[in-house]
Amino acid sequence: MAQGMESIVMIVLLVVVFYFFMIRPQQKRQKEIKKFREGLQNGDRVVTAGGIYGKIRGVKELAFVIEIANGVNITVDKNSVYPSAEVAASDAEGKEK
Repeated sequence: MAQGMESIVMIVLLVVVFYFFMIRPQQKRQKEIKKFREGLQNGDRVVTAGGIYGKIRGVKELAFVIEIANGVNITVDKNSVYPSAEVAASDAEGKEK
């Protein structure tokens, strides 16, 4: 009986540790990225998940219009825009795991 209870406690402890070291930091990072995306305005510099650097020229409900060269605009989904290449890379690593 004691051995079974010990196993249950270990499993619960493992789940708690997993939550605080893996799940919670990921949720926190996703909230920060979402807050960043909601605060973007015309003229802000961004990088897309595909590695395209540019300036925001228009904000739509689900997308941004980004100028990547003089007179060259592309429309990009809001979920694929990051403040820097480092943030884009770390988010991509999180999705692979």
